[in-house]
Amino acid sequence: MSSPAPLPPLKGRQLVLGTVSLSLAVFMNVLDSSIANVSIPAISGDLGVSPQQGTWVITSFAVSNAISVPLTGWLTMRIGQVKLFIASVLLFVIASFLCGMAPTIGILIAARVLQGAVAGPMIPLSQALLLSSYPPQKSGMALAFWGMTTLVAPIMGPLLGGWISDNYTWPWIFYINIPIGLFAAWVTWSIYRKRESATVIRPIDKVGLGLLVVWVACLQLMLDKGKELDWFNSTEVVMLAVTAAVAFVFFVAWELTDAHPVVDLSLFRGRNFSGGVVAISVAYGLFFGSLVILPLWLQTTVGYTATEAGKVMAPVGILAIILSPVVGRLLARMDARIFSTAAFSIFAVVFFMRAGFAPDVDTRTLMIPTIIQGAAMAMFFIPLTSIILSGQPPQKMPAAAGLSNFVRIMCGGIGTSITSTIWENRTALHHAQLAENTGPYSTAFTEAVNGLTAQGMSQQGAYAAIDRMITVQASTMAATDIFWISAWLFLALIGLVWLTKPIRAHGPVDAGGAH
Repeated sequence: MSSPAPLPPLKGRQLVLGTVSLSLAVFMNVLDSSIANVSIPAISGDLGVSPQQGTWVITSFAVSNAISVPLTGWLTMRIGQVKLFIASVLLFVIASFLCGMAPTIGILIAARVLQGAVAGPMIPLSQALLLSSYPPQKSGMALAFWGMTTLVAPIMGPLLGGWISDNYTWPWIFYINIPIGLFAAWVTWSIYRKRESATVIRPIDKVGLGLLVVWVACLQLMLDKGKELDWFNSTEVVMLAVTAAVAFVFFVAWELTDAHPVVDLSLFRGRNFSGGVVAISVAYGLFFGSLVILPLWLQTTVGYTATEAGKVMAPVGILAIILSPVVGRLLARMDARIFSTAAFSIFAVVFFMRAGFAPDVDTRTLMIPTIIQGAAMAMFFIPLTSIILSGQPPQKMPAAAGLSNFVRIMCGGIGTSITSTIWENRTALHHAQLAENTGPYSTAFTEAVNGLTAQGMSQQGAYAAIDRMITVQASTMAATDIFWISAWLFLALIGLVWLTKPIRAHGPVDAGGAH
């Protein structure tokens, strides 16, 4: 079957409005994946459940979203890019309204499952529609505009969620999606309705879809409950792990042999796609893990409030927003692998700096690496996305974008779970090692106890104060261990980037892919 004729790029006002509307939809989607995190105490308290049960509000969205993302390619062939994108945005608005109106935790979780499921196609389709709106030589700029929204939203989410929960009520973290989504859908439809992609009626791969649901759901549940149930010491976690592994093996075997797979795994045969996806996914897992550990460490160890911790994290968006358009322009003339190398090198420097943090670290020392990290983020998403999508024909662009986003999202969840587990285990190890130097035979310990009791503190109070100091030091040492390991892993990823092929000089996505 011959490829459809390429669509002409948009121009002037239509190009600006199209870029804004697609970016707003992505911003709403990414924001919603993080905005509920800081509102869990308010939600669980209001609905009369424990905070542990409240975390299902996050998990339910993540599981259904991860499952629906790789279905983008098949759904696009059946429905069309534009119709599917508009439907995704409007259904997301409806699901957001249902979340805000939920009277019980059960209904809220059901609404979040719906919200995550309909959100899946939104991000990959926004990439595909943006690339079709710009000429090939400016496709890097298109990805830069898209990238800025995905960089800013995760930072805004916790800040906005905390502010809304403190000043209004938690349902408003969902209601704010309604005006954004309706505006984005209206503008996108008015501009793109005549730019619909060709549709092909193909049967649904029911077996592949079923296996996908099973292994993704079991893996996500295992990661979510592993720490709570002591990982593989729990029969439930072992069963989830075995089920996920078996279903995954059958899923891969089935998808590679089925005539109409629900997920096109043949994309991994391309060196740029496979190398780019692994690099961006592992790096995203490391980055996302730090997004969880750093605020937690600041709040539980250093004594920051949630708002103060959010303010320390927020400056990461400054250089990201400033440099993203510059990277987009230069990407048409420079090798994308150079930008990716620079990004991973800067990430490594940032994490080496954080590996030197101490419990008494000041705000300035905390914010310097955070600001520098913004430069790495500007050179991270855009060039690697450009490498991943390079050479893809237009009919495979949604499938490629969907599959790469799926792997990245899964690695983000895995990275978060592994990082938090390592942090707990290393904290316990360091605490035990530091505690070995306490007791009546330790001169330093005895002097510390005598000094505290001389200030009027009871002996038990002195022991508790010293234990708290040991815990703070152990927690800090565990966090810096993670930062140190992450820095070396970022440097190792540079080698993976250079296994991909250079992209042709006329743009980050070749003529076929850009249209």
